[in-house]
Amino acid sequence: MKYFSTRGADQLLSFEETVLAGLAPDGGLYIPEHVPSLPENWKMAWKDHSFVDLSVEVLSLYISPEEITRAELRALVEKSYSTFRHPDVTPLKKLDEKTYVLELFHGPTFAFKDVALQLLGNLFEFFLKRRNARKAPGEKPEKLTVVGATSGDTGSAAIYGLRNKANISIFILHPKGRVSPIQEAQMTTVTDANVHNLAVQGTFDDCQDIVKSLFADREFNATHRLGAVNSINWARILAQTVYYFLSYFHLRRSVPNPDEVEIQYVVPTGNFGDILAGYYAKRMGLPMGRLGVATNANDILARFWKSGAYEKVDSGADAGAVGASAPVVGGSDGKQAADASGVRETLSPAMDILVSSNFERLLWYLAFEGAAQGEDATARRRAASATIADWMGKVKSDGRVQVPVSVLELARRDFFAERVSDGQTLETIKYYFNSDAHYVADPHTAVGLRAARVVSAQNPPQVRQIVLSTAHPAKFSEAVTRALQSAPSFDFERDVLPPEFKGLLERERRVIDVEAPQVDLVKKVVERFAEPAGEVGASI
Repeated sequence: MKYFSTRGADQLLSFEETVLAGLAPDGGLYIPEHVPSLPENWKMAWKDHSFVDLSVEVLSLYISPEEITRAELRALVEKSYSTFRHPDVTPLKKLDEKTYVLELFHGPTFAFKDVALQLLGNLFEFFLKRRNARKAPGEKPEKLTVVGATSGDTGSAAIYGLRNKANISIFILHPKGRVSPIQEAQMTTVTDANVHNLAVQGTFDDCQDIVKSLFADREFNATHRLGAVNSINWARILAQTVYYFLSYFHLRRSVPNPDEVEIQYVVPTGNFGDILAGYYAKRMGLPMGRLGVATNANDILARFWKSGAYEKVDSGADAGAVGASAPVVGGSDGKQAADASGVRETLSPAMDILVSSNFERLLWYLAFEGAAQGEDATARRRAASATIADWMGKVKSDGRVQVPVSVLELARRDFFAERVSDGQTLETIKYYFNSDAHYVADPHTAVGLRAARVVSAQNPPQVRQIVLSTAHPAKFSEAVTRALQSAPSFDFERDVLPPEFKGLLERERRVIDVEAPQVDLVKKVVERFAEPAGEVGASI
């Protein structure tokens, strides 16, 4: 299996090269040259598999045994998921007869990002060790400088996946004051010498744009050998496909007539990576209905499925409704006001994203399917890549692109989308806590649960919904406490707070303040701290 960029289809990379590169030099994202089909007997052969077993089976479809042997792959997977607290890794929990949550937060940092980033950290280490073992005595070892942007959970998951790994330095950018206190503490209290946290005065999109600019700077990239941990890295998407398979088998075991059931996945999403993994699973042959895109007030994705316009600012909104004091329709208060960049601050901050990076991968498949059917696969691939380069160029220059109706129809074939306000998020947290399941959902999971409830009324009776639960509720104490403050039976410390979080906010921290969202300021930090020398804790 080889990989190519969504914006230029000629250069083919190995899996190792794809993982270490992260972002393509032309700004595109790497995708596999084809999506493999499942083995003929997969339903029977895999039905009793553990998460580790399924990971080996699914990943081996995308990774040549000449690159990573099956024994090496199993060792990597076992090491990665030995850090999880639940034996199923991502357990499926039933809320009612037709609604389930897939809990993805049983890893070291209590967020779904652990599933991919524990594996990605071990892949980085594996590839570097192998490369350095081949070097002659005295030859300088290869090193990797990992850079990433986070809206909350990616940062801590990446740090926990890479802390104290030889020949790897990690720099994580987060928008200062725009992540939850627990999320910030999880990142900044890790004081390993190879870990560097950058608090950027700006938004997540600013941080993400800086990271993309660093990768696009060929000289800087070559000097520091940059590696990506954001979901632009293909290995993250691949790792996340596995829990769709696990939940499929676990749900089938829980219902009396599994062959009569249709599964509908609903995914709270900002950067489109988690739901894109489900799309790949579906293309491989995993049976499911349309995938549900659940967004908060930062609804670029929901608006796309409504109109076919992928645009940073809603061109259909009233001009006066985009100001810094305008509350979102349906919001509980003015907290969801848009800042100057257009990002709205919500109770589900990991989804406070203006542009969804992984959406480009889906757009490529839609453009490929819509290309002239008479051409051969290579010509269609080149045409799709040229289309994506054009579309993403328009998003960068004009802030928007309008796709053809035929492309929108293809997107609606496999997805639907719903937008959820802060007020609805709070109501949903309260609803499920007061339900028979007595379930405490974090605000991102609540966005997914609300979207699922909206569409459930139109679902046929055989549909069962699986909502991806992306974070432990303790990471968002403000939203959860606010939603349940009137519930007499609720006690945050007793019902929610895990022992690992106690005292976290009081621990020593290490963070570098970046006073403006400027690429050059971040470059100075990397140049200063990528080598062992350099003082700790500063402002740039």
